[in-house]
Amino acid sequence: MASPRVFILRAPGTNCDWETAYAFERAGAQADRVHVRRLLESPAMLRDYQILCIPGGFSYGDDIAAGRILAVQLRRRLGAVLEEFHAGDKLILGICNGFQVLLKAGLLLPPDEDGIVPATLTWNDSGRYEDRWVHLESRAAGRPRPCVFLDGIDRMELPVAHAEGKFVPRDAATLSRLEAGGHLVLRYATPPHTRCSKTLQAAGDGILPFPFNPNGSVADVAGVCDASGRVLGLMPHPERFIDAVHHPRWTRETPPDPPSGLRIFRNAVRYFA
Repeated sequence: MASPRVFILRAPGTNCDWETAYAFERAGAQADRVHVRRLLESPAMLRDYQILCIPGGFSYGDDIAAGRILAVQLRRRLGAVLEEFHAGDKLILGICNGFQVLLKAGLLLPPDEDGIVPATLTWNDSGRYEDRWVHLESRAAGRPRPCVFLDGIDRMELPVAHAEGKFVPRDAATLSRLEAGGHLVLRYATPPHTRCSKTLQAAGDGILPFPFNPNGSVADVAGVCDASGRVLGLMPHPERFIDAVHHPRWTRETPPDPPSGLRIFRNAVRYFA
């Protein structure tokens, strides 16, 4: 399939759906923005698509917690069709608020035996909304199955924009299990050639200090992949770096070619080529 179809799921408060659809189209896909109410009315429409993406924003105003209301809708009313979608060798991507939705809906990491999701995303340590560019390292190598979206990516720089992006596992044992399973595929990192980066990470509890880790995520986690390698959730916004001029230092440095964000979307499209 040369041009996969992408289902961009939006809800009240979603505000990155246009940019995400454009990014997929730049990568060679066909993207449709669909309101969650349409999907609730006709769940079978999802069968006509190969990629499901939940973009960033503030679904339902994040009134209870970031992504919680949309996550409950997906889990309780669309669980069967989403399981069918995933079983069909298709891809699912959650960006920022979409990552929060996937995690809290249990679509990214399966709940433990007691039904509780093994990790969550909560308030930044700074107590405020953080909007800045961050450096990232892919830890996808060595997984039992490759992470489709991060194929060939070792390092990249992307913007973050969130207030509830701190990754917190249920406990230390859960963190170790997720680490051993290769789920923690994307980490915040120091810029290349930064002096004393190991000293920075070794300070305190081993978490990189602000602003390298913009939210205080445990183990510097910025993105999580499921066991199949076909479901990825990440806090940074790849749709905001699909052109060289998006980079804040594009006039002073040579941005990567292609831009880091565009590589993620191209990997998704290439999966169906």
